[in-house]
Amino acid sequence: MNNFTSIIGAADHLDNSSDHNEFDTDVFIVGTGPMGATTALALASYGVRTTMISQWSWLANTPRAHITNLRAVEVLRDLGIEEEAKKYAVSWKEMGDTLFTTSLNGPEIARLETWGTGDLRSGDYVKASPCTMLDIPQTYMEPLLVKNAAERGAKVLFSTKYLGHEQDANGVTVHLLNRASGQEYSLRARYLVGADGAKSQIAEELGLEFEGHTARAGTAYVRFNADLSSYVAHRPSILHWIMNPAADFGEIGMGLLRAVRPWDEWIAGWGFSVDDGEPDLSDERVISQIRTLVGDPDLQIDLQGTSTWYVNQQHALSMSKGRVFCGGDATHRHPPSSGLGSNTCMQDAYNLAWKLAYAVKGYAGESLLDSYSDERIPVGAQIVARANQSRLDYAPLRECFNTEMGDGTKSIEAGLARLQAPTKEGAELREKLATSLELKNTEFNALGVELNQRYSSTAVLSDSHEEEVFALDPQLHLQATTRPGAKLPHAWLVGANGRRISTLDVTGKGRFTLITGLSGQAWKDAAQDLNLPFLDTLVVGEEQIKDPYAYWARVREIEEAGALLVRPDGYIAWRQIKNTWEAGEAGKQLSLALEQVLGTTLASLVTAG
Repeated sequence: MNNFTSIIGAADHLDNSSDHNEFDTDVFIVGTGPMGATTALALASYGVRTTMISQWSWLANTPRAHITNLRAVEVLRDLGIEEEAKKYAVSWKEMGDTLFTTSLNGPEIARLETWGTGDLRSGDYVKASPCTMLDIPQTYMEPLLVKNAAERGAKVLFSTKYLGHEQDANGVTVHLLNRASGQEYSLRARYLVGADGAKSQIAEELGLEFEGHTARAGTAYVRFNADLSSYVAHRPSILHWIMNPAADFGEIGMGLLRAVRPWDEWIAGWGFSVDDGEPDLSDERVISQIRTLVGDPDLQIDLQGTSTWYVNQQHALSMSKGRVFCGGDATHRHPPSSGLGSNTCMQDAYNLAWKLAYAVKGYAGESLLDSYSDERIPVGAQIVARANQSRLDYAPLRECFNTEMGDGTKSIEAGLARLQAPTKEGAELREKLATSLELKNTEFNALGVELNQRYSSTAVLSDSHEEEVFALDPQLHLQATTRPGAKLPHAWLVGANGRRISTLDVTGKGRFTLITGLSGQAWKDAAQDLNLPFLDTLVVGEEQIKDPYAYWARVREIEEAGALLVRPDGYIAWRQIKNTWEAGEAGKQLSLALEQVLGTTLASLVTAG
């Protein structure tokens, strides 16, 4: 029995619904993007009957999202597909610097070591996680997720349009259209998940409230193929910002050349004013603009497609109603700055999926499902604000490279002359440039933004009334902690085979884990007495798992005979800091914690055995 199905294999008889045949599926998911596909993969891994639809005949047809941060890769790792994902990724090392230049073939303005690859930050990233950041375009990520979900039992229906739903006390009736045949039909599910994007029909039907606004600014995106290796292979970078009068407008005021696949598949981007309507995206205009950004007037370009998108700043104030849950772009809408989009979508899914699985299996009450909104709404608000602020933070950089001539025209040469002048003004500009680059670390080296997310809900039992104090900038630096509501810290342990294994590898997989030390036998006995099919016990120091580096001892923040209760999504649900020696006392504490987190009584569960 593998790790993914053990929770089900041990507890199929716990599915206490007498009306099992009333439902065509347990969870119905609308949308096959990162949120929908990750939800389907996780649920299928946990053995829950899942159906997912797309109104289209296939998956993402443009690269769109691509930065895959540490937390998202940890999700892939827990779901067993990290190694497969690496096959489709630009590696962490190749993601490289972010370049600010007048053109790919022109003088550079500055470079910034990004994505934690630089000398100043790489150690922080290595210490934070057993994973590395990856660059996986959405055209590769979606098939990876959907394929694995289908292989594990999820049903995936293409060319199927969602028409609407009704929900009642027991389930949800979903109305659909088979676009190939024109047939309308309905399916019955216990729960419905709306992962149907930024124009979510399901969010609208639920009447979800949003804060913020949409379409603040516009961006033109052009996909093209061209061999640019001579310009970039010696200085690897997936993002090149072009400070050039040809792209000196819009909110960011720079052009963008993004490497989709090094170094011959690209996206070019530049801003436009939404008040002026749609930009000119004729072949002639687009080819001229790309050649200007590259700095090669004779560049041979194979155009692949053009599109526009709009800068949104909006997040949901609720993410569910009854048996229907929304997530991903349906609930947080923002620009790609900071690379938080698909990563947050996947983490919404990872938070929701195990809770739905426990509800379907009868392990949890309604309060556990309610905790989804409570935990993810603040995250949505945070990343929407961060992504939009990251766009505004380009302004100081632009001010350092003033290309204005006396007659009102613009010149790259004028901007370079000011910036490089051996004068007081030149010195001040160069100092300002260094300060402006430091500010961009909050976009490109924001480890804290990505990993310092804290949950507060009924599924987290706080043990402190004092607000957490961060020793370093919480946007830039991870503060690893075992405080309830924080993610379990990564620490290298050593297994029985003598190989290193992360704390993240011995938790998760759809199960709760009780962690204690060698002297915590009372907790081991208490968990054994409860005999719950979804609870594992990890005794650090036993032969199967040791702490020879004392890495875990440094970060656990509990005494050796204390205990941590880790949720299936890797977040700390509860902890007992002090030593506990009596199994009876440990059993009382553990039982109470589980009942509060799950919103049910353990007596209502039929024990396995």
